[in-house]
Amino acid sequence: MGDSRIAVMLIQGGMEGIAMPAAVRLREDYSAEELRALARRSKDVNQSRRLLSLAGVRDGMDRGAAAKIGGMDRQTLRDWVHRFNASGPEGLIDNWTEGPKPRLSEAQLAEFALIVEAGPDRERDGVVRWRRIDLKRVIAETFGVEFHERYVGKLLKKLGFSHISTRPRHPAQDERIVEAFKKTSRAR
Repeated sequence: MGDSRIAVMLIQGGMEGIAMPAAVRLREDYSAEELRALARRSKDVNQSRRLLSLAGVRDGMDRGAAAKIGGMDRQTLRDWVHRFNASGPEGLIDNWTEGPKPRLSEAQLAEFALIVEAGPDRERDGVVRWRRIDLKRVIAETFGVEFHERYVGKLLKKLGFSHISTRPRHPAQDERIVEAFKKTSRAR
């Protein structure tokens, strides 16, 4: 039945012809008291909240009120009922992953930090100071890994580098002339 036919049926005849979906049944091998006891013994606060909500469902409480006990909505409670039915109380524990594997190893990060610290070579790199776009190219050439320019900035921050840099010096600048100019300039 299409959405438009359902809408017409609701407007013209109400909900009489449409069956509401049944609530997901909770597995029968735990009583409400057993669920509460598990919640008391649990070291994981989130698991305890979920167990207490399931105990409310087992007591016959409506799903909305049982979900409120655990600080969630009915849909979230339904998802946890599925997890509980599949895995028992252990299924109510958050399962955090370690995230994606880093694309640069620790040794490569250390080598990259040395490259940044040493600064660019004007002949080889074509720049007098590093920018993220330049470092992105260096990473791709050296390690064969492509990063977005923004991530290069995050990588630099992770390695302890600041985005503030000193003003670059011209490679042909003569240090003696600079010192002589400083001596002849008046102090303000």
